[in-house]
Amino acid sequence: MAASWVVRRLCSTVAEVAAPAKTTRWERLKSSKAAMWCRGLLTDYKEACREAVVGAWERPIKASVYMGLIGGTCACIYTNPDDTSFKTSLLDRSNQLGLLSPWIRSGTSDGHVQNLVKLCNEGRLRHLSLGVASLTYCADYDPDSSLYEAQCSNLSVPWRELPQRILDVGFAGYWWILDTKMKDYDVNEEEFKHLPVAMASTAPPGVQEVERNESLHKESWLPLKIEEEEEKDKMSPATGNEEAKEESLGEVEQTLSETQHTQAQA
Repeated sequence: MAASWVVRRLCSTVAEVAAPAKTTRWERLKSSKAAMWCRGLLTDYKEACREAVVGAWERPIKASVYMGLIGGTCACIYTNPDDTSFKTSLLDRSNQLGLLSPWIRSGTSDGHVQNLVKLCNEGRLRHLSLGVASLTYCADYDPDSSLYEAQCSNLSVPWRELPQRILDVGFAGYWWILDTKMKDYDVNEEEFKHLPVAMASTAPPGVQEVERNESLHKESWLPLKIEEEEEKDKMSPATGNEEAKEESLGEVEQTLSETQHTQAQA
């Protein structure tokens, strides 16, 4: 009986040693190659972040410059205008010029906007995004055109001709060439080209002239005093006449009293 128990005990021990240990799925996942690679990658990133913080603490000026460059680049990417914003700006500028008479429009602004509108209607405007900035240039054909010249890639516009075809540059949310061309769009330069040089060129007013204009403007809002002055002028001759009459009456009374006195003595 004891021998059989010992034999069973030995057999169970050998079976336990020979049988592989059961592991969970999470443990197998942690010991896999992918988990080891991710663990090593996280360790590298952790070490890189620690070194960046230590370097920024030791060299704050250099870190500030780098952070400014990174922040400026992100801001430029975020505010980079697209093709829709260019068409919207072009439509707004065209409406501004449409509210003016042709006689007072600036020839430079009107010609530039009309050229862009014509290219847009013909489908020849192209938009190129550079990440931090955008370019608008003109092409020879509409992309939806079925002409062989428009569809053949060998006949497309070479990149070396791109600088001559650029129409506008978009940066920081603005289209700079369009805004520059629209400066003084309500002033027609042709009306003033025949004037003398002294009259054609203007200079900003000085400090004294500005103060004088401001004082005149403030005085223009004050009530008029013409009625009071007229009343004073009317009253002044009336008072003068009354004083003259009183003096003449006094002289008459004096002469009468003198004559009566002389008659009484006689």
